[in-house]
Amino acid sequence: MNYCLEVKNLSTAYAGSHFHLDNVSFSVPQGSIMGFVGENGAGKTTTFSSILNTIRRDSGKIEIFGEEMTDEQPDIRNHIGVVFDAINFPGDLTADKLAAVFKDIYQKWDDDLFQNLIRRLQVPAHIKVKDLSRGMTMKLATAVAMSHGAKLLLLDEATSGLDPVVREEMLDLFLEFVEDEEHSILMSSHITSDLEKIADYITFIHNGRIILTEKKDTLLYKYGIARCKSEQFQIVDKLEYLAYRKRGLQIEMLISDKAKFAKKHREIIIDDITIDEIMLLLVKGDQ
Repeated sequence: MNYCLEVKNLSTAYAGSHFHLDNVSFSVPQGSIMGFVGENGAGKTTTFSSILNTIRRDSGKIEIFGEEMTDEQPDIRNHIGVVFDAINFPGDLTADKLAAVFKDIYQKWDDDLFQNLIRRLQVPAHIKVKDLSRGMTMKLATAVAMSHGAKLLLLDEATSGLDPVVREEMLDLFLEFVEDEEHSILMSSHITSDLEKIADYITFIHNGRIILTEKKDTLLYKYGIARCKSEQFQIVDKLEYLAYRKRGLQIEMLISDKAKFAKKHREIIIDDITIDEIMLLLVKGDQ
C-alpha cells in the first residue's frame, strides 16, 4: 500500500506545559480520507503543525509522499493544501486579489479551478475577507487549498460554522478530490457525522497519544456498544471489551466484534455505535 503521509513516533513537548505528543504514529493511504478525532486539547492541531514543520519536534519522522519535509526541502509544501480553524488571510484582500497573490506563490496555481470553486461554493469574489462570514472564509480557504496542485489536504475543522446544506456540498467536494487515487485528506472535525459519511479511516487521539486507528466501516459495522447490569458485567472477560464505563445502574462496554460477543453473551444487549460513542468510551471509560 502506498501512503501519502506517514507519521512515525512523533513526540513534541512545550516548555512550561504538561501537554506533549507522545510517540504519535499513523499513516494515510493514497486515495483515502482519514478522520482525525479527539477532544479539545487532545493534540490534533499540534500534530498538523508538526506535519507542516512549523513547530519544533523532539523526535520522530514525518514523510510526505516518501520524503521528509525539512527547512532544506520547502518545495514539499507545494503538495499540501491546508485549511486551519484560524484563517490568516489579509483582511483587506478580496478573493480575486488573493488569487493574484497565490499565483505568484504557488508553482501550479490553477486560476480557472479557483474561480470555478468559489462560484460553486458561492463565495463573493469582490468582498473583502474581513467582511466575509466565518463560513464563507472557510469555503474560500478550501478553494485556495485545492487550487495549487496539492495532493494532500490537511483540514482542521474545515466544515465548522457551515450550515448542513453547505457542509454537504463541501463533503462532496472532498470526495471528488480523492477520486484521483493520488490525492488524500487528513481531516479533523468535531462534527463526527461528517466523518461517518466520507472517511475511509478514523484515528483517535487523546492526551497526545494515538489510542486507535481503524477502518471507518469496521468501526460502524463490526464494533458495538454492549449494555448490561453489574452482575452481568462480572462474567465478561476483560479481553472481550476495549473500554467500559458505568452510567447509572448500567454498564456500557466498547466491543470490537459485536457478532462474536453476541454469540457468547446472548443475554446482553448490543447496539450499533457511532464515532462519538466510541470516542467517549475510549476517553472517559476505563480500559
